[in-house]
Amino acid sequence: MLITKIYKADEIQAAAAELKKGELIAFPTETVYGLGADATNEQAVKRVYLAKGRPSDNPLIVTVSSLEMVKKYVVDLNEDAQKLIKHFWPGPLTLIFKIKPGSLSKAVTGGLETAAFRMPANRVTRELITRVGVPLVGPSANTSGKPSPTTAAHVFHDLEGRIAGIVDDGPTTVGVESTILDMSVTTPVVLRPGAVLGEELERFLAKKVVFDRHKVAAEETPKAPGMKYKHYAPAAQVLIVKEADWSAALAWAKKQHEEVGVMALNENLQSEKPVNCLVYDLGKDIYTASQHLFAGLRYFDNKKQIHYILAAAFPEEGLGAAYMNRLRKAAGNQFFKN
Repeated sequence: MLITKIYKADEIQAAAAELKKGELIAFPTETVYGLGADATNEQAVKRVYLAKGRPSDNPLIVTVSSLEMVKKYVVDLNEDAQKLIKHFWPGPLTLIFKIKPGSLSKAVTGGLETAAFRMPANRVTRELITRVGVPLVGPSANTSGKPSPTTAAHVFHDLEGRIAGIVDDGPTTVGVESTILDMSVTTPVVLRPGAVLGEELERFLAKKVVFDRHKVAAEETPKAPGMKYKHYAPAAQVLIVKEADWSAALAWAKKQHEEVGVMALNENLQSEKPVNCLVYDLGKDIYTASQHLFAGLRYFDNKKQIHYILAAAFPEEGLGAAYMNRLRKAAGNQFFKN
């Protein structure tokens, strides 16, 4: 079994050396922690799938530190793509482009003729990629299907002994994965909502942006991560609670014989909570709730006595669309019903 080392932000040269040798190193971004491997090393990329237990037809995001890295693989960057990159990178926006034939392994692309590229806002990780000299694949650094990691401790919990190291730069600030925008088609398509809002992209480009909500078929290769397989799910059953249903949900929880997990805003807990409820505070609004969503799911995943988690719903607009996208998947789309 590997010894998984924790690297501080000023130790990235050592972490870069491990990546150059084909080892796996987790890295911080503003969204969640990613699991890094040399994107040009097919064997290293395949080890990412093994470490995560990830299906091999689920494509990986190519994480870069410069525009020059992207140009090496992409067929063409049209005017809209260049505008998006200039305005939103570095940041939580992933862009899908058609790539030059054979420029990236099928292990990276899932066998597609496109690939997803992102330049994270985290300075430490951009410096890490620059020192490696090639792009890194960067799926979330967790066991596949489980809540995404927002701290180095979360990564260590899931992947200790499976990867060579983790670069620790503290908790992430956004908390949900990047928006994925498909630029390989005539009309841009949001394949996964995130902190960069679809409405914001429409305004910026001054053109229609499609929001793809179709379910990927069993035989279909998804164009982006998170579209096909179960994601973000703790062992307990998550029940999504609409704001108007909190009183009824807490009354239901009070009747349960075992402890019930509660993930809620302060205002949802104005009334006295049942003594058998274990609370994880999501803060004051959608921004703090998105930041703490995965940490809350992980918190209850470590509480084996918890069989149900009541989690606050939000209107599916703005950042709420990204939050609810993740929460619906974690809950298997199950809402609390009075």
